[in-house]
Amino acid sequence: MSNPPTATETGRPWRAWLRIAAIVACLLALAGLILLLARPSLVPARTVGTAKIQPIELVGLAWIVFGCAAWLARKAATAIVTGLILAGSIGLQVVALAGPPQNSSDLYRYMWDGRVQAAGIDPYLHAPADAALAPLRNDFLWSPKTGPGHYVDCVSAPKGASDPSHPGYGSAAGCTKLNRPLDPTVYPPVAEAYFTVVQLVAPADDSTTPMQAAAATFAVLTTVLLLYGLRRTGRDPRLAALWAWCPVTALEAGQNGHVDVVGVALAAAALLLLATAQARKRKILGGVLLGLAIATKVTPVLTVPGVLRRGWREIIAGAASAVALVYLPHVIAVGSKIIGFFPGYLHQEGYSDGTGFSVIGLFVTGKAATVVAVVILGLVAIAIIRFCDPAQPWRGGVLMTSAALAVCTPHFQWYTILLVMLVALDGRPEWLAIAAGGYLANSPHLYIHGFTLTDPRLAGYGGGAAVAVALAVARLVISRLVRAARAAVPATEPADQPQDEPVSVGGT
Repeated sequence: MSNPPTATETGRPWRAWLRIAAIVACLLALAGLILLLARPSLVPARTVGTAKIQPIELVGLAWIVFGCAAWLARKAATAIVTGLILAGSIGLQVVALAGPPQNSSDLYRYMWDGRVQAAGIDPYLHAPADAALAPLRNDFLWSPKTGPGHYVDCVSAPKGASDPSHPGYGSAAGCTKLNRPLDPTVYPPVAEAYFTVVQLVAPADDSTTPMQAAAATFAVLTTVLLLYGLRRTGRDPRLAALWAWCPVTALEAGQNGHVDVVGVALAAAALLLLATAQARKRKILGGVLLGLAIATKVTPVLTVPGVLRRGWREIIAGAASAVALVYLPHVIAVGSKIIGFFPGYLHQEGYSDGTGFSVIGLFVTGKAATVVAVVILGLVAIAIIRFCDPAQPWRGGVLMTSAALAVCTPHFQWYTILLVMLVALDGRPEWLAIAAGGYLANSPHLYIHGFTLTDPRLAGYGGGAAVAVALAVARLVISRLVRAARAAVPATEPADQPQDEPVSVGGT
């Protein structure tokens, strides 16, 4: 989108450069905060007492600095800001690679699944602790070390090794950084293919950097895709800063290396394609991309209601075909084991018995909470299909994803990375309050200045949703008042031109 120069850019250029300098300063400060989060050993002690600054305090400060940078970018020169968006995206991801994952052990599981597949074994066939996979163990993933950055889960000598009903049946004793070593993988086939490619391209037995770098690369590619897509759809490319500079993008891609960023990249490509798709082939291709995104991480399914009016038959056919194609080889190899740990995950997170819905739990408990959650999300999906503009599918995606996060209140803040991408496409930053709240949700027993959060998920997602909705309503009210005021101007202020003099319109 071509933007006319502002008064700041033309009449007072020194102010334009001051704004750019302020943006650069914010990005440098943000990089410094990301570095402290990636390398906790660099965090200084408080000036009073010996306790170190808590990570959640650094995350909160990072969000404030990010907000300032994004606000300043709104009226800065588009060409310069576009360069800063790309440079900032690359720079923040590089800084995020400074240390191993700090608040998630998922990346170690990615490495293990890639290692297993590189050895020619289907990842859905065995749990990591199975004795059949013991020859694949190495000192890095199966080390008994403890300390910052180490997530050790030990499998004791299986007393019930001869009892098939025992959790340790068929397993080999040992300690590992992997999560859930007694359970099969929970990740879909496209994610598993991604793990394998990273393992084959950059095999590493003692470092998380290759997997982190792969995630960082996808984050930067998504930035490029947003810059191109926003401009191509006639919208402000500066909105890409909401993704490129967001703390979630740096911390959950380059730092923690979550595979979610791969699904987000595929979902972004699908939405940008479907937003303007008229030909049947383009709709099918958009559906294929969306299917691949869902087969990477299930969360992109939340974008489906926003695109169905573009051509639901073609989109569903493309998505279903893609999902079936990537699952088929594993189904042939392992049969019903393809379901992996997914049922166990739903039970572990409290979704099957209704205990995992913190906001709904204020009103309804037990399995009734699960029913209420399904009804709420179903109604939101129907409303999006009925009323949302298919030319702006990201708007429906923002609403659907926000509703899902507020209703399901997951423990894991990286689930919000999809919302960050959708907000960048949609251009309404108030919904990022929910993404920021995700970091509270993943801070159990949070204690700051004498105050303890008894339910971080309720405070994070419930509070974030309340802030987002309040700001969205305020935006709607203000925009309507402005439109009403502009509409009233011709009626209250007659033109100064004589009645017989034609008014110039459009330069003609």
